Formats: sequence, C-alpha cells, structure tokens
Amino acid sequence: MRAATNGYLAPMLALAAFAPGCARAPKAPPPELVPVHVGTVVRKAVPVQIRNVGTVLPYNTVALRALVNGEILQVHFREGQDVRKGDLLFSIDPRPYEAALAQAEAALARDRAQLANAEADVRRYTDLVKKDYVTQQQYDSVRANAEAFAATVHADEASVTRAKLDLGYCSMRSPIDGRTGTVMVQAGNVVKANDATLVTINQLTPIYVSLAVPERELPEIRRRQAEGGLAVDAEEPATGKPIARGELTFIDNTVDRTTGTITVKATFANANRALWPGEFVNAVLTLAVESDAVVAPPGAVQNGQQGSFAYVVKADDTVESRPITPGRLVADGTVIEKGLAAGERVVTDGQLRLRPGAKVEIQTAGEAKKS
Repeated sequence: MRAATNGYLAPMLALAAFAPGCARAPKAPPPELVPVHVGTVVRKAVPVQIRNVGTVLPYNTVALRALVNGEILQVHFREGQDVRKGDLLFSIDPRPYEAALAQAEAALARDRAQLANAEADVRRYTDLVKKDYVTQQQYDSVRANAEAFAATVHADEASVTRAKLDLGYCSMRSPIDGRTGTVMVQAGNVVKANDATLVTINQLTPIYVSLAVPERELPEIRRRQAEGGLAVDAEEPATGKPIARGELTFIDNTVDRTTGTITVKATFANANRALWPGEFVNAVLTLAVESDAVVAPPGAVQNGQQGSFAYVVKADDTVESRPITPGRLVADGTVIEKGLAAGERVVTDGQLRLRPGAKVEIQTAGEAKKS
C-alpha cells in the first residue's frame, strides 16, 4: 500500500515542480527609446527675401591716361592713397607745350595787327568808293582781304586755346574722390597720348553691390520698389555676419536669356570701408515682411518618396510622421505653408532611427544618451 502511494505521488510532485515555471512567463522588454533633438514650431513675422552671391563694385572707376605726349617729371601720390577730386597726380614736362603756346600767341598778335590795318583800309575805301575815287572792284578786294585776316585771327585764337589745353594736360589731376591702385609709370618714363593706363582710381564711398535675381521675381521687385525703397543687406559669405545695409537703386534694362536672371544693384554708404571692390558677399534683398508665418526649426523638414514630412513629437513622447508643405527658407528655419501648427514639437536631429509610433528620448545639445 505504501509503495502504491509513493508511485502515485511521484508524478504529482513532478507536475507541482513545473507549475510555478509556467506561471512566471518572461516579460516583454520595454521599447527602446530613440535619442533625438527637438524644436518647437513658432508663429512669427519673417521677411520675404531673395538671396544670392553679390559682387562689390566701385561707384565710379577712372582709368587715368595721358592726353599729351611727354616725359613724366613727377608722381605726386603713393600707390593705394586716397585722393580728392582735383588733386595733382602726375606732372608731364610742359616745356614743349609752353613753347607751342608762345608761338600761337605770337601768331595771334601778328594777325590781329594785320586785321586792324585791313579794317582801316576798308574804312578809307568806303569813303573813296562813294566819291568814285576808287573802283568798286578795288573796294571789294580790300574788304575781302580784311575778312580773310578776321578768319585768320579766329584760327589763331583756336590755336591758342588748344595750346593752353595741351599745357593744362601736362598737370594730370584726379577727376573724382577715390583710392588709387597700382602706379604703372614712374618719373622719367615717356608716355603717349591715349595709350596705356597710368593708374586706376576707384570711388569707394558710396559703393555698389551687384547681384543677379531670377526673372520671375522682377514684377514683384518693381512693384515693391515703386511703393518704397527696398533694403539690401550684405553678409560675410563664411559666417553670415551682417556687414552693411544698402538700398536697391538700379535694375538692368535687359534679362539675361542664357541664365534667366536680371542684374540689380544696391548702393551702400560704405563710410567705414567694410566693402571692397571685387569681393564677394551674400546679398539679401528684402521685398516685404510676412507678419504671421509658421516656421519650423532647422533640420525639421525631411524629404521622402511621398514628399516632404516632419516627425511630430506627441504628448506621450511618441512620434508621428506628418506630411507637410514647406515654403521658403529663412534665417532660422523653414516657413511651413501646410501641415504644422505653432507650438508643436518636431524632431530636428536623429530621424534616421525613427519610425511612426517610436518613443523618443529628448536630449539637449551635447547631451549623451541617458543610461
């Protein structure tokens, strides 16, 4: 009887030993948290802008050339020096032109004396011809001689004027306020009229920034300019740091058909010489200010096979993939035309590991994943 009982109890004890194991099934691991950075969609005023690379151009450029032949006696400035309008820059040997002027003045004096004598003859012959003491032919000859001397005097006066101009050209002066460049000739060189450029002068204050804008923007630019001045900002290409602000003053009269753009220029006061001819800057033309725009932070807009989308972080820290319609880029994000509302949180970094419904761990900049 005891043996039978033991035989019956053994299977029961074995089943009892396995029963607790069946009741403690392993629990599913918690979902993995994806570390991300987030930003907040905001509603604010943003400018409507056109951005492009701009080229700084001098307001005026003068390539100074000699107008007479001769030897350079003296250079009166240094390379890179600021000059004012009327400052003496080069002196050309004036002696040949002084001699030419003296000769022209002497010829003028001689011919004026002959003209005075011829005019006296005309007066005498006028009385004589009335009394028939001389023939009409003789009178006409005397009068023609006087008129010839008068024409000679006019020619002599023109020669004197030309000689004075040539003598004045021996002193080459700056036609504008500006900054000189490299001096191409030094004292002792012989120059020819209208030959090589002696020095180039650039006017730096004010100064231009030229940029090309798409032709589709031309009607809006013209309309906005007619309503009031349009501001143009110049920024450093590497850092985006503002340099100066100017005003749009020129729209070219022709669209470039090869590029589909039109050239515009802005004028900058440039009193501090922050802009220099020939350098490149980021030019920002502001057309208007949109007062109630929805702006997503940088990095929020993603592109997929179905179009643009953003990961929106919900209240329970899970994400939703939402299709959006992005607009233009602004300095601190992207204008959203449709799909997001102000105050919503969107993922700005870490989207590669996300999927709809994934739970995220929000991190600050530079923060490591929490253990």
